[in-house]
Amino acid sequence: MRPAPTLPRAVRPDGRLRLVIFDCDGVLVDSEGPSCRVVAQELRRIGLHYDDDAAVHRFAGRALTLIKTEAEAETGRALPDDWVAMVQDRLVELMRAEARAIDGAHGMLTAVIGLDLPVRVGSNSSIAEMDVKFARTGLDRFVADRIHSARDMGCPKPDPGVYLHAAETEGVAPDECLVLEDSDTGALAARAAGMACVLLRPLHLPAPEWPGLYRIAHLSEFAPLLEAILAEQGGNTP
Repeated sequence: MRPAPTLPRAVRPDGRLRLVIFDCDGVLVDSEGPSCRVVAQELRRIGLHYDDDAAVHRFAGRALTLIKTEAEAETGRALPDDWVAMVQDRLVELMRAEARAIDGAHGMLTAVIGLDLPVRVGSNSSIAEMDVKFARTGLDRFVADRIHSARDMGCPKPDPGVYLHAAETEGVAPDECLVLEDSDTGALAARAAGMACVLLRPLHLPAPEWPGLYRIAHLSEFAPLLEAILAEQGGNTP
């Protein structure tokens, strides 16, 4: 990697990587499929005929509030005021029973923390939902008390608010942060926050491109990428 004025300092040889922020669903917890299927079931109840596979493609990484707005526009009628809360309650119970860690998540987090990098989580999921996901998967030992919910903040991705809040809480500048995401929605939030981003996605699938956006196909590639960035930065100080 070469220095470039358009790159965040987190990934520049003359910069400094000071915080790693993870998305939750599809990055640490394998929950996108089950969650989107619940959303599809609820949408079918109101006359929108999404099959489960189409729902994953359409709604992965999307906030329930945005899904509700789109459903209302498509049907021409208002959903109940408590629709988002009702679906959220279903998702919490589903994750309590079915949440699974993404392959390699435990080892990856161990390796990243071993690089002396602080970690945080910024997700469109609620804190209640993340609590049960991380408890069931055992990932809570890595991220307890370091999770931030865009839903609870009222600024779902692609709004950058949850990532900016995570950086502020850690006391680091946004462009000294690197985000690990799996969705275009989340990657756009990281870009809007001025952060570097690594996209976790099979390499044969399409993806956006911009300076400071990198790609990996498996979590086992993430810690070595961070190690290479830190090695180029040497002992840079703030």
